[in-house]
Amino acid sequence: MPQSIYINGEYFSREDAKISVYDHGLLYGDGVFEGMRIYGGKVFRLQQHLKRLWESARAIVLEIPIDLRAMTEAVEATVKRNELTEGYIRLVVTRGGNQLGLDPFRCDDPQVIIIADKISLYPEKFYTEGLDLITAATIRNNPAALNPRIKSLNYLNNILAKIEGLRAGCVEALMLNHKGEVAECTGDNIFIVKNGVLSTPPIDAGILEGITRNAVIELAEKAGIEVRQMPMTRHDIFVADECFLTGSAAEVIPAVKLDGRVIGAGVPGPVTSELNRLFKELVSV
Repeated sequence: MPQSIYINGEYFSREDAKISVYDHGLLYGDGVFEGMRIYGGKVFRLQQHLKRLWESARAIVLEIPIDLRAMTEAVEATVKRNELTEGYIRLVVTRGGNQLGLDPFRCDDPQVIIIADKISLYPEKFYTEGLDLITAATIRNNPAALNPRIKSLNYLNNILAKIEGLRAGCVEALMLNHKGEVAECTGDNIFIVKNGVLSTPPIDAGILEGITRNAVIELAEKAGIEVRQMPMTRHDIFVADECFLTGSAAEVIPAVKLDGRVIGAGVPGPVTSELNRLFKELVSV
């Protein structure tokens, strides 16, 4: 079936889905987005994703042109129209605009775009054997400049860090914050396990509060695993027993090396494996 892309209440083929070259989203990265997973024909934690979208939009003074109920219906209709039972949703809201210039208040036609497509996962061997990470020289945005909790269309620092990782032969790269503390990876949150305790950087470390991250924290607490949200340095990862990443696309994926140093036993650990199992059970309900 041909792909149908939603733009402002209408559906277009992939070839015909277009927005203006004057759109602030294109010209200045002025907009917000969410990436969501489809399991069994339903969007995982849709309302949590939409809440974060609305908060991101509010933070950049962007008025989303439809309400929460209409957005929910539009996302669900787009999934159904594309006949996807497993896949990925990219929901984008741009500032719009019809002329050059930075002034956002001259933009009066925000664009709502919903793309439903198949998901491209990491190779299976990374889930069974673990992946290698490097520490990128590119840091997360300083919260005083652009708060990393805003999921904006300006992802250039993540892209630059991703380039560093790929050039080093790694599909993911660790990013530090402006204090030199561990923040997150280019597209995923990070966890470590030490002496049976699960730790992850706190929100004020300059991270995006991941939906999958929060789901894993909930699963761990229900399973009786102690969870700490605390500042971390690379040293904490180097001496950890286990390490794994979480994200809408990645789900739960183990990491076994950082900057050439083996983490723990160099293989996915028992806590990682158990949380991966519990997460798969959660999304299959």
